[in-house]
Amino acid sequence: MPNITFSSPIHRDKTVYAVAGSHTQTILKIAKENHIPIDFSCQDGECATCMVKVTPLARQGTRTETMASRLTDKELIVLREHKKVTADEVERMRVEDVVTTPWRLACQLILRDEDLLVEY
Repeated sequence: MPNITFSSPIHRDKTVYAVAGSHTQTILKIAKENHIPIDFSCQDGECATCMVKVTPLARQGTRTETMASRLTDKELIVLREHKKVTADEVERMRVEDVVTTPWRLACQLILRDEDLLVEY
């Protein structure tokens, strides 16, 4: 099970253990279940209220190159509108199927089996 550390400049860091691979556990859902105050509004990937910075954390003896689920089309549109990704980065992510930005929408980011630092 992955560890997710939620970090905020105004709240104490909190690490939670989460179930990976359910394809329904978004970072926002995990945060809400653990009383972590990530702002949100639409919960549908359209408003960017729940935008967070996500960094994969390598477990001891492993290395991390992936970062949770790939970006949804909604997420890409919102991140482009907020100038968090460029058109070239979007194209690279689609072609190479890799995530090249730390910026994600907590309501769209599905957890995989990896430890993450989520800054909100």
